[in-house]
Amino acid sequence: MSGKTFTCTLQVRWGDSDRLGHVNNTRFVEYLQEGRVQFLNAVLGGSGPRGAAVVRKLTTDFLHPILDDSGPLTIELWITRIGNTSYGVQHVVTDRDGTVCARAEALMVAFDLATSSSRALSEDERRLLTEYLVAGIEYPE
Repeated sequence: MSGKTFTCTLQVRWGDSDRLGHVNNTRFVEYLQEGRVQFLNAVLGGSGPRGAAVVRKLTTDFLHPILDDSGPLTIELWITRIGNTSYGVQHVVTDRDGTVCARAEALMVAFDLATSSSRALSEDERRLLTEYLVAGIEYPE
């Protein structure tokens, strides 16, 4: 199955850099989160009446430094798998020259805010996420 990908752009903010002029790895995680939030808001309309989705696991490969003048950054996201209560989100961060700076995968769990526990994905969530379910995309290192 090969679906759509979601793309957004983010600026490198002045406060993101350390004294050496490169973006700290903790900021990469913030970029991933910002891209993921934009994706979830655009695709699922944010959190529903029953709850939201929370990150259970985040694996990140830092491949190339982001510098003050690397922006705007492009964050590309797609769904890698859909389970009963969870789904995987792949992220690729590229700089303004198209260099891949990071790859990450988040395991997202549908979460019921009222009960503070995981919940099954609704049929509507499944349908919307399935549009972005992509197999076989490879990016150069």
